[in-house]
Amino acid sequence: MVARPHRIDVHHHIVPQEYVESLARIGVTSSGGIPFPEWSSEATIARMDKSGVATAMASISAPGVYFGNPDFARDLARRCNEILARLVSNHPGRFGAFAALPLPDVDAALKELQFALDTLKLDGVALLTSVGDQYLGDPAFDPLFEELNRRKTVVYTHPNVPPGSDVPKLNWPAPLVEFIFDTTRAVTNMVLNGIFERFPDFPLILSHAGGAVPYIAGRIALADKNPLAKEIVPKGVIAYLKGLYYDTALSATPYSFPSLRELADPSHILFGSDYPFAPEPDSWMGQTAECVEKHGGFDQGELLAVERENALRLFPRLAHATEANAGGEEP
Repeated sequence: MVARPHRIDVHHHIVPQEYVESLARIGVTSSGGIPFPEWSSEATIARMDKSGVATAMASISAPGVYFGNPDFARDLARRCNEILARLVSNHPGRFGAFAALPLPDVDAALKELQFALDTLKLDGVALLTSVGDQYLGDPAFDPLFEELNRRKTVVYTHPNVPPGSDVPKLNWPAPLVEFIFDTTRAVTNMVLNGIFERFPDFPLILSHAGGAVPYIAGRIALADKNPLAKEIVPKGVIAYLKGLYYDTALSATPYSFPSLRELADPSHILFGSDYPFAPEPDSWMGQTAECVEKHGGFDQGELLAVERENALRLFPRLAHATEANAGGEEP
């Protein structure tokens, strides 16, 4: 007897050829210095089956769609979202999708949000933690967060190559270290600009266990001592951080999990693999599942919540869609 796939992978990327070719035409050939991997839906589903993943929440990873030309970003975001919608439609139950938005053009992002959610019926949106020199939490993005909040849209965030990352002259790909700091800066910016106090109704998922946020949460919380805190973060910084969701991508280690477990309740931790950008992508999804079980310190109920049930609360559509792929055993 073989256990059926049951996990829901919220940190899962697609790399469609149309996207790769579009970026190649403007000289972009990598994600933070990591060359774009080959990708196909067939190979992805085969890997999911071997790793016990019933459903993958697909997204476009960094570097996203904006490279200084707003028209290019609008066009590429639309094409990526249509590809994501076809992927979901062509493989019922196996994929959900986070829409790409053409920030920093807020008006265009609002229009694409409406199309992606109302016409394409995608499950949420994917936002890079920084675009150019603007981080999430920048007041210019408030109209977008107001609409995301009104719709109660699930927002998945992914780090980008941050401004100034070339200063240390560390000749290694940005995901090794800089992605962690990009997420941390964005979260701090959002909390201390009052995003979660003013817009409390959109669930936010952070990649890579929140970057360094769990480890330095106490330091960020020193902001509570500032007189401005009563207005901006009246519940206290830690309360807002505890309200966020944290995925396990590239973070299911004995070094990361203790800090994450101290900050986040198991109900706010989600399985994520970072496929296919993780090292050894053919085996990493399965390795992540093993490491979550080994190092997470979860009991069986908590483990099922992390691997599946927490995502089902965020994406109730998947409960029926994945029923044939999850639970029980098959011969």
